Amino acid sequence: MSTYDLVARHVAAALKEAEAQSITSDVVARCLLSEAIRLFRQDRPIDDIAAELTAAIDNLDEDAPLAFIRP
Repeated sequence: MSTYDLVARHVAAALKEAEAQSITSDVVARCLLSEAIRLFRQDRPIDDIAAELTAAIDNLDEDAPLAFIRP
């Protein structure tokens, strides 16, 4: 099992549990993002985390070419 599959399985379980408690997926996503940032801060400098988040933001549109290959 890949790391992605492991995390995806746990996220699906969290979403199911949240739904049972009338917690929206948006709230779960914000909590997951906060937790990801907390984990990043354990081993990475803030500038590196900011670059990681900026790259994710720059590539939010799945129909657009990846930001690093745009003209």
